[in-house]
Amino acid sequence: MGGSIFGRYFKVATFGESHGAALGCIVDGCPSNLSLSEADIQSFLDKRKPGQSDISTPRKESDSCRILSGVFEGKTLGTPIALIIENANQKSSDYSEIAKLWRPSHADFTYDAKFGIRDPRGGGRSSARETAARVAAGAIARMCMPSIVIRAWVESVHSISMPSFDGMPSEEDIESNAVRCPHAPTALRMVEFIKKARAEGDSVGGVIRCRISNAPAGLGEPVFDRLEADLAKAMLSIPACKGFEIGSGFAGTRMFGSAHNDEFFVGEGGEVRTKTNYAGGVLGGISNGQMIDFRVAFKPTATILKEQKTLSLNKEPTTVVGRGRHDPCVLPRAVAVVEAMASLVLADAVLAAGKSLPL
Repeated sequence: MGGSIFGRYFKVATFGESHGAALGCIVDGCPSNLSLSEADIQSFLDKRKPGQSDISTPRKESDSCRILSGVFEGKTLGTPIALIIENANQKSSDYSEIAKLWRPSHADFTYDAKFGIRDPRGGGRSSARETAARVAAGAIARMCMPSIVIRAWVESVHSISMPSFDGMPSEEDIESNAVRCPHAPTALRMVEFIKKARAEGDSVGGVIRCRISNAPAGLGEPVFDRLEADLAKAMLSIPACKGFEIGSGFAGTRMFGSAHNDEFFVGEGGEVRTKTNYAGGVLGGISNGQMIDFRVAFKPTATILKEQKTLSLNKEPTTVVGRGRHDPCVLPRAVAVVEAMASLVLADAVLAAGKSLPL
């Protein structure tokens, strides 16, 4: 199975299935003499772990990580760092029925088509549980770039959107509610909407916004390895992600060039700035020193508690009702995954630009 390694210079390989013994990753490219402990990584894993609120899956996993290699006496060695996160709360019996059919909007059919075999327990390798390993790897990447601030939050759930604003919300405002929306009145509406969908056996999707400040100009490569292209690939690799836009995105198609162009000026410290940021912090595939600003769209959770029509492995019509423990909305927990993938992209871009980590 290909596709489990990410990055060119700051490389990450993840392994494990949803209901296997464990998940984990190997990180190669982390510099030596960086202070790193399991507690440093755990704080990020806690934002993604299941069972943290009444609008997430009830599956209880501590998602405690163990560092197996690459660290000695609290310092990185510059060698590959191996991490493991054990699965402690599997209920594989919930999935005995789906081994005989293909669930709508899941990867059951495509995994069978490609590999001729799949692990039906919780979706196996295609499960979003795999992202725990990404968050652990992203935590290491972030510690390599302490000067860069990467912050994501839930901007909309279904048709409920928070007001637009400039700048960066505080971590405290984002973490002040279960849905991770920094606008408290909107967050309350989102939570109630998600609870209503769950009570009806349904699910909802939405949009996560991410802004990155203090990223230096010059990150990213022209043509095929553009910074926004790497970010798009990273985000679209996240389970349930169906869309990516940077800067003005699709809304920019309704503007004139005279309004959309970001005019340059010299800032108070002599740095080159732009009056607006419709480019989203990237020009020609290279960061321009402005805030990197993008949105990520997530579809409704595929597993729902309503009966749906589908096909059996023998291509016979049948029905299926979702079982197991699932999120009615993936967005609150996906915030940590978006931040992690952005961290991996930036760490890789820093090394590709010939700069040194930590930054």
